[in-house]
Amino acid sequence: MKRFTLGALLAGVTAVAIVAGAVATGDAHGTKLDTVSVQLLSFNDYHGNLEPPSGGGGRIGSVDAGGVEYFATHIANLKATNPNTLVVGAGDMIGASPLLSALFHDEPSIESLNAAGLQVTSVGNHEFDEGASELLRMQNGGCHPKDKCQDGTPFEGAKFQYLSANVFLIPNAKDKAAAKKAKKVARAKPLLPPFTVKEVGGVKVGFIGMTLEATPTIVTPAGVAGLRFYPEAYMANYWAQNLRKQGVKTIVVLIHEGGFQIAAGGINECRGISGPIVKITELMSNDIDVVVSGHTHSAYNCRLGTKLVTSASSFGRLITDIDLTIDRATGEVVTKLATNKIVTRDVAKNAEESAILTKYKNLAAPLANKVIGRISADITRTENAALETSLGDVIADAQLAATKAPDKGGAVVAFMNPGGIRADFTFNQQSGGEQPGQVTFGEAFTVQPFSNTLVVKTFTGAQIKNLLEQQFDNGGPGRTRVLQVSNGFTYSYNASRPAGSRVDASSIKINGTTVVTTTRYRVTMNSFLAFGGDNFTVFNEGTDQLGGEVDVDALVAYFAANPTVAPGPQNRITKTG
Repeated sequence: MKRFTLGALLAGVTAVAIVAGAVATGDAHGTKLDTVSVQLLSFNDYHGNLEPPSGGGGRIGSVDAGGVEYFATHIANLKATNPNTLVVGAGDMIGASPLLSALFHDEPSIESLNAAGLQVTSVGNHEFDEGASELLRMQNGGCHPKDKCQDGTPFEGAKFQYLSANVFLIPNAKDKAAAKKAKKVARAKPLLPPFTVKEVGGVKVGFIGMTLEATPTIVTPAGVAGLRFYPEAYMANYWAQNLRKQGVKTIVVLIHEGGFQIAAGGINECRGISGPIVKITELMSNDIDVVVSGHTHSAYNCRLGTKLVTSASSFGRLITDIDLTIDRATGEVVTKLATNKIVTRDVAKNAEESAILTKYKNLAAPLANKVIGRISADITRTENAALETSLGDVIADAQLAATKAPDKGGAVVAFMNPGGIRADFTFNQQSGGEQPGQVTFGEAFTVQPFSNTLVVKTFTGAQIKNLLEQQFDNGGPGRTRVLQVSNGFTYSYNASRPAGSRVDASSIKINGTTVVTTTRYRVTMNSFLAFGGDNFTVFNEGTDQLGGEVDVDALVAYFAANPTVAPGPQNRITKTG
């Protein structure tokens, strides 16, 4: 692949003005243009949410939102407003999915998106959770190599096209040998097509799809083995240049990377936008007209320079309606306008999606009822005086066990947010006909339903102290949110002391040894905490990040390794006042 510098790629590019409002009827000289209206319906971070998400994850503001039966109906209704419509996505269509999709390796997610009419999407970091070969199976179809076709019918794969413009296969020994024999140099090649061109209404629209360059830092190493991830803006510009040479003048980047508004920003606003997408967009060539982004699960509708930049939150709760007016003669965009629209649940359910849901609900029942282990007594979220729980202890232990090996992160302590523990393990609960004390997979998933992935980062002892201080006045004055900790980590606190000095630094110990301010420690947390969730912003300061498995999978493995799991001892955190 020919190398280009960003400067060379950006040189001599003519700016394209963004015109808001009505469709333009003339150029700068008043000449009437022959234009076509093209509608893009975009979304991101679906994460296999076929069923309506619950709790806050199932709302936009105060409006109940999401559920693929309603999503597909909204898509169909919007498509009916313009015959020149394309449905596109910005990654994480699969991975970190609810039980109904996760049990079947996200085949239900792919089938539901086929039914909804998705045509093209970028890959996201979660597309690599089970490795490149599994992603290719999602695209091309075929039974799972281990679990086969669990529904008894062939899996046909995605009818839509995945794009991976910045993800390349590193040549292996076989590739190098073949290239050498042919007297050629073995070169990296894209894992999936870098772009696709769709003709609609007599004009061509080019789509470039990619994920964040940092994907290897948030996915388990096995998931990205044999792959190389290149800078987003560089590759967007490279492929945009290729598209322009092919005569494609309307170019859309579907990128699984994003940003954040300030808290007060509405779904169609762009207040104080920050995050990686801002710099990436600044570096993109003005050949690119629209940037459909994702990853942060945020909603925004921005104009950054000459580009329209959007994101549709997550879980199928929003659809971004992007309206382009394109000059038929030149293929250039004349106007562009976007609106984020809520996927309300007050429309008719899509019958095809309902059939998919029914099929997998029936198939899921016996799998959800599979026994994964046993408990010796109730393991609950009941807090002691220090706000430590027996279930919090067990989950933190499971997460440490999954990440303590050197190749899994080398962690020495794990922290778990109490809000992420959604139910108790009850000895006499018999949800699927199991015996008292037995725990089913469905019960474990109910305890940890968010499908967060585990993350390991490096922190100094001083940063760990600062992290523990963030437990107090967390979310408001007087509100305490105590992180649950793994075996071997102990400390004491006095909530009545002044802010910043409530944790006794000399009491913070790992396996009996006092934590040293300047020493570096490997720490495990889930992906929600890893990006500062629940106001624990110190987690953002960690370095040398490594991604791991899904949290519920770590819990299942812990049950497998421990024939009978007892309630946690609740003796790791001490409250002195």
